[in-house]
Amino acid sequence: MSNFDKSVAFFKEGKFIEALETINISIQEESTNSEYYFFRARIQTRLGNYESSLSDFDHLISLEPYNPTYISDRAVVLHLLKRDDEAMNEFDRAINLEPQNPYRYSSRAYFKDRIGDLNGAIEDYEKAIELDPEDAVAYNNKGLVEEKLGYQKRSKKSFEKADDLVGYKPKESQNNNLPPIGKNKEIESESRVTIEPMDPNEVPRKITLSGYLRTLRKVFTDKTTQKEFFSFVSNGFKKKEN
Repeated sequence: MSNFDKSVAFFKEGKFIEALETINISIQEESTNSEYYFFRARIQTRLGNYESSLSDFDHLISLEPYNPTYISDRAVVLHLLKRDDEAMNEFDRAINLEPQNPYRYSSRAYFKDRIGDLNGAIEDYEKAIELDPEDAVAYNNKGLVEEKLGYQKRSKKSFEKADDLVGYKPKESQNNNLPPIGKNKEIESESRVTIEPMDPNEVPRKITLSGYLRTLRKVFTDKTTQKEFFSFVSNGFKKKEN
């Protein structure tokens, strides 16, 4: 097993310090491999080492100035560093480079939601849906923003569309660890979660729609995945917000 594979394995086990130590060895062995820097940037972000993560993204962009994935993920790190104006510019730049990629709009929408631009977030989610009408994640996340704005009917429709797309049908008699989705606010707060556009569990490449949908489907239907997913979310980026 290569050091890179070992680093990925450590990361998946939640052993981020060990993952960082091992990916550093990989970089020492092959300093020109951009994939290693990209993965290290993700590890640094997960550890809360945002300046170090930003440094790796700066290096990557110096090699590929017009790579929208590097630009978008760098924007997330800038946001975590509370440099939101710069982050917005980077999200905009990623969209300008890939205006037909729905993922870019979903990423900016997620950022706008976090900084309180809820109407702007909805507009971006709607653009993502326009480009990909089967994007269950965008429907789910748009529903959460609509709910924040008090648009209960609109949010219900968005949630129902997301559920339809992943084939989720609530069963009242089902003995699940989590209650059915869409019954009331208390229940929804437990079972409806925003799926983050830059997911550090994705290694080492960017998230794809198919990956999103597989995760979303398992969250709604598989009890083991539900437990693991909600544990990850509760310990993820959102806990680092002030």
